[in-house]
Order: sequence, then C-alpha cells, then structure tokens
Amino acid sequence: MAEQKEYLRFTLPQRLEHWILFISFTALAVTGLPQKFAGSGWAEWMIQTMGGIELVRIIHHTSAVILILTSLYHVIAVAYKVFVLRVRWTMFPRFDDVLDALDLVRYNLGMTKEHPKLDRYNFGEKVEYWALVWGTVIMALTGLIMWNPITATRFMPGDIIPVAKAAHGAEAILAVLAIIVWHFYNVHLKEFSKAMFTGKLSQHQMEEEHALELERLKQAKVDPRPTPEVIKRRERIFIPIATVGAVAALVVVYFLTTYQTSIPLTTIARQTPQITIYAPITSTPMALPGAAVSPTSIAAPNPLPADHVGRTTCLACHANGVGPALPADHAGRADATCTACHKVSSAPQPTSAPATPAPGATAAPTAASATSVPASSGPLPQPADHAGRTTCLSCHANGVGPALPTDHAGRTDAMCAACHAPSSAPASQATSAPATSAPSAATTPTTAPTSVSSGPLPQPADHAGRTTCLSCHANGVGPALPADHAGRTDTMCAACHKPS
Repeated sequence: MAEQKEYLRFTLPQRLEHWILFISFTALAVTGLPQKFAGSGWAEWMIQTMGGIELVRIIHHTSAVILILTSLYHVIAVAYKVFVLRVRWTMFPRFDDVLDALDLVRYNLGMTKEHPKLDRYNFGEKVEYWALVWGTVIMALTGLIMWNPITATRFMPGDIIPVAKAAHGAEAILAVLAIIVWHFYNVHLKEFSKAMFTGKLSQHQMEEEHALELERLKQAKVDPRPTPEVIKRRERIFIPIATVGAVAALVVVYFLTTYQTSIPLTTIARQTPQITIYAPITSTPMALPGAAVSPTSIAAPNPLPADHVGRTTCLACHANGVGPALPADHAGRADATCTACHKVSSAPQPTSAPATPAPGATAAPTAASATSVPASSGPLPQPADHAGRTTCLSCHANGVGPALPTDHAGRTDAMCAACHAPSSAPASQATSAPATSAPSAATTPTTAPTSVSSGPLPQPADHAGRTTCLSCHANGVGPALPADHAGRTDTMCAACHKPS
C-alpha cells in the first residue's frame, strides 16, 4: 500500500501552545475538582496524595496563571495574523456551518450518500474552540473573584462570591465533560489524529474532515501573502499597540494574583475540647415493644426542687457559678429549654432555714409564717415595704438588714427580683418596728409608727435637690436615722425614700 501524502496542519508554535494549554487545563481539573467536592472520600484521598490542600491550591493557582498567559499570547498571535498578514478568518462562524451541520446529519441518517465537504475548520471544531474561549473567560473571571474576595466585594455586592463559586464549579464540570466526551472521542477514538504531535494530517483524514481545504491546497489556491514592505508598515502600527496591551494585561494579572494577602492559605487544626454549637432538645427515649431497655435509658430528667416555683431565669444562677453548674452537654441551652425538660416537683420538701442576719445588723421583723417555710412554697416573698426598691444587695450584701443566705453568694439584684416577688399579704399580717426619731427642734413633729405594708416614708417636698442625706440625719441635724438604718449611704436613702 502506497504511503499517503500528508499535509501541514499546525505549525510548531501552534503545537507548543496546544501542549501548554493541555498541561495547564489538566492540572486545573485534577486540583480543582477535589476542592469542589471536598469531604468526599475520593476527593480527600486525591488532596492528601497530592501533598495536602495548601500544595493543591498552589498548583491550582499556578496553572491558572499559565492558562491566562497562554490565552493572552493566543489573542496577540491571532491579532497579528488578522491585522498584519490578513489571513482568512477560518475559525469564525459562518452561515455555511449551519448548512454543513444539517448535511452531516442527513448523511449520518442515510438520507444522502454524499459526505459534506468541510473547510479548514469544520462546524464542530468551531463550536469546541469558542466553547473553550467562553469557558476560559468565565473561569478566569470567577477564579480571580474567589482569589480576591475582599477586594471584589469593595466594588460588587457580597453575593458575587457565592455566585462566582457556583459558576466556577459548574463550568469546570462542563469543561471536563466536554473534553472527555467530545474532544477525546473525535480526536483519539473515532480516528487517532497525530496533528498535535507531527503537525500533519494524512490525505484520508483531510478528505474526511477537511475536503474543501484539501481541494484548495491541490489547486494551489493559497492565501496571498502581503509584500515585506506592507508587512513592515503594518508591524510599525501593530507592535507598539500590542506591546502596550500586553504589558497592561501582565500588570493586571500580577496585581490580581498578588494583591490580596490577608486570606491565609494554611488550614486550622481541629481544636480540642470541641465546643457545642447546637444542642437540640431531645425527647425522652421510648421503649420499643419487646425490647429490653435499661432503667437509665428511659429515665426522665431530674425534676426541679419544689422551692423553684416562680423562678424562670434558670441560667442566671446555674450558668454563672451560683448553684449546681450546667452539665457539659447542656451548653447553649436557654431558660425555655430548662423548663421544657425539668418540671416542678410536687413532692413535699424539707423546710428551709431562715436567713441569718449579718453580725451587728438588726434584722427587720418578718411575718411569723416566714420563719420556717416549706420548700414547696417557693422562695420567701419580699416584705411589703420593699416596693420600689431595686438595689437589694446595697443593704443585704453590706451588713445592713438581713444578710444573704450562704447559698446566695454571687447573685445580683436582677436575680433577687426574679425569685423574690413583692408580697401581696395584707398589712395586718406584717409587723414593723416603729421608726425611731432623734431629738430635734420643737417644730419637728414626731414620726408615727408605720406599717411595713405602707412602704418607706417619702421625703418631705422641701427635700427636692438635696442628695447628702447623712450630712444632716446622721449628724444630729433633723430627724435622726432609725436604729436599723445604721451603715446606710446617701445612695441607699434616695433609692428607698422618694420625693413626696
């Protein structure tokens, strides 16, 4: 069999450009797809095999820069051929391509026996070429946005970041599938092409894929080449413009690939102990019919003690070191979740001991029923004369009035008011020591005993604007402080005795 004649298809620079494109595209696919599907077993295996995520990102970014530079070179090379050499725009789509596609479909269906004669680049190759151009533009733009997310959001809405990520990943899958399903089949499986290795095609391949181009070559109908003088004149215009454009493009690429350094590429090791982010409320497990269940597996949560009646701010104590601490698996739960699980017990509880007064302080008498209160009745109510008082600790934590019980250490005014509600008992059920008046001017009337239920005595109207109460009443000027008011401050006076 006589050896078939071969025809030049691609020059050496074109073949080198193709191989650089092939290597960079393959590296991008191999390092990019595992990042898109991170978390899958195969993706994690590939990342670890390639040296870890940091190295994978470096390879991916380097390959992206090579692809961008190759694309810039291709644009300049095509512009030189079109502007200086004035070659035919053989890769641009024409209406004849639509007719060629329809004729090929008719040929494959057996509707005609004549294979359509295709030009230097047939309609399939044109579609593949412009799909590569479109995909490269999309991948470069979205990749640079994700490479510089902070800079990108200074000029665009923040939603551009997830949009770029979705478009980048989807286009990557589409490009890989197009290469494997379309390009690989047409070039390597349907009939192996050596054009990118030798730069030539056999006569049979030319007749099959580029018959119209073959006829033009046999008839020596080559494109006319401009004279050297014309080429030099055009180059004097093209080369400065192309040089400025190339330098500007390189500066932009360098800026976009090195500007943002605030996003670290190193991964953060898993920290221990782990912090519970979400702790859902779990229902009490139910025993399945016929299943052996241990007693602890379906045990209900611990009930609240009976003296927690009326208390709703659970975390105010148990999350702040007051009272039993929350279990480790209760982190992040709210007051509502506490009462949803821990119901108030209705069982009788031991009686609580009365609060012990601080040494040296005179405790105000309380209702007789308050000396020993069953736990089931809840916390002791405030005496009726505490209405309007909010600074509980200013007295009870400073040795003035009944001292805090030992188990109340660390509680705040808000916690006091949350548990000890004002009493609604009638005044006849509460007793009060009369306020003791110090000797004063004859014009000062004596103070009548006041029931606890009536609250603290208001200030006379002429005390408006006076804030130094103790400078008079603690120094023998005006009515003296009652005996149980020893140790109180001006702030405490104003907190209880409001202007009349």
